[in-house]
This record gives sequence, C-alpha cells and structure tokens, in this order.
Amino acid sequence: MKKVTFLLAIAAIMSFTVADQAVWKLDKSHAKLGFSITHLMLSDVEGSFKNVDATIISSKEDFSDAVINLTADVNSINTDDDKRDTHLKSPDFFEVAKYPTLTFKSKSFTKVAGKAYKLTGDLTLHGITKTVVLDVTFNGIGVHPYTKKSVAGFKIKGTINRSDFGIGTKFPSAMLSDEVEIDANAEFIKD
Repeated sequence: MKKVTFLLAIAAIMSFTVADQAVWKLDKSHAKLGFSITHLMLSDVEGSFKNVDATIISSKEDFSDAVINLTADVNSINTDDDKRDTHLKSPDFFEVAKYPTLTFKSKSFTKVAGKAYKLTGDLTLHGITKTVVLDVTFNGIGVHPYTKKSVAGFKIKGTINRSDFGIGTKFPSAMLSDEVEIDANAEFIKD
C-alpha cells in the first residue's frame, strides 16, 4: 500500500510540473538568425539562415528555467549573393550535403540583471558540437492584438569561432575573420 501511495504522489507531482510548463513556438515571420564575418579585415559581410525553427519550454514568466531548442537548415543560408551562397554550401565551408542542419540545445538561461540574460548551450555545426555562451535581451511578454495569444520577444548576440567548427579552415583570418558575430531576433508565441 505504501508503494502505491508513493507512486501516486510521484505521478501527481510530475503531472503538476508538466502541466505548469508552457511551450513557446518561434513566430517565423518575426524572427531572424543572422551572422556577420569580416572580409579582408576591411568590411563585414552579413547573412542569415532563412529556414529556422525553435521552441522554448518554461514554467516561469521570466524564462529563467527555459529549455531552448533551435534547428536551422544550413542550405537556406543567404548572403544576398548566389555565387557566394553556393560556395558557402560547398565542402570549403558548411558542406551541406553532409551536414544539412545546425542545432542549438540550451543548458541554462540565467538572468544577469534587468532584461539581460546569459544563454549557454550546445551548438552543433558542421558535425562538431561546442558549448557557446550568448547574450540575450528579453524584451518582455505582450499580447498579440489579433490572435490574443501571449508573445515573447528576444534579441540574441554572441561570437563564435569558425575554426572551432572546422568551417573554412583553408581561408586565413586575413581573408575571413575567425570570429563570426551572431545577431538574432525572435518572437515566440505561447502555444
């Protein structure tokens, strides 16, 4: 009898925890996963991934317990230059035939102060997984005037090194900076 009571108590706690968690889905029409890299140590070239999906699972209004998962179709890379985009998809860079997807899975989402957070997670790119830390500004939660659904807004910035992921290794940093700046904006809709 004690065993049954204990199992029922565990089940009740688990169902309460799951029920309190909200799922937030990326509003793709109000999101951008962008990046920039310095060319010839003179100017920045910007690009983005056009096909991105992400979800946040959180039970707290400030998202401090958020679990974030993101995927992007690397073949959707766009730098506004078809020839360059084709080259970026080749084995010289992203090798999309072999590594078609990039993923990010959060480990922690920690409030620093006010709207500022640190997002730590595993980025898998070009078949290599590395832990990265990104700066996030949480712009708050509002209600969409048409859908009446809750919407949350975020701005994400950070820097990764392309060499850490084996991307474009035959191109020296004098030609293409090793550092790649990440610049993303995202709205999420509460499901």
